[in-house]
Formats: sequence, structure tokens, C-alpha cells
Amino acid sequence: MGTSLQVILNDSEVSVKPVAIQVFVVLYLDNQHRLLEHETLFLGTISHTEVHPREIVKSALRYNAAAVIVAHNHPSGITDASKADRTITAQIVNALGLVEVRVLDHFIIGNGEILSFTERGWL
Repeated sequence: MGTSLQVILNDSEVSVKPVAIQVFVVLYLDNQHRLLEHETLFLGTISHTEVHPREIVKSALRYNAAAVIVAHNHPSGITDASKADRTITAQIVNALGLVEVRVLDHFIIGNGEILSFTERGWL
């Protein structure tokens, strides 16, 4: 998954550099976890992004993805996952599970730090 993480870090909108708003990115992967496509689906404010699991499902089906990795930044630079972060992740996992698309990870990117839901055992 190093390649997928590298795509996120190289993306011009989501990076380890400070960004003034929250940006939510999805990486669409095939059965071998090779990158099919990545896109910025949602833009937010300095403190929150409205994420719609339905839109992630639609895009995953459009790209014929077998799995996804989602990521967003925290403009504050602090990578702690909020209750809202964990709740929306669970909703995304449930929605994509209905169409047999797996969520491999959710990264929160801050100032030089990355929190991985998978590494924390939350996925």
C-alpha cells in the first residue's frame, strides 16, 4: 500500500503541507490493490467536510473498484480522529460493503504525521 499512500502525499490538494480547508480524497483500487483512479470528492471548511457515502459508492462502481482507500487532511495539523471521523468511516465501510467494495484504510493527514485507521485496528 506504499504506492497508494505515496499518491495521496503527492496529490496537490492533500499533503503533509498545511491546507486551509479539509479535503477528502478516495483512491480506487482493483483486486490486486493497484490504483485505478483517485479523485477529490469533497471539499470542506477549516473544521469539517460533509462526506456522502452514497457518492463514494457511485464513484467506486463507476471505476469498477474492488477496494478503496480514503483520506482527508486536518488543517489544524493534528491527526487525532474525531468521533465524526470514526462514524463516517463506519458509514462508508457499511455502504461500500453492500456492493462488495472493501475499505482498506482511512488516512488522516496532518503536519508531517499520518494516522492510519487500519494501523490503529479501527478497520
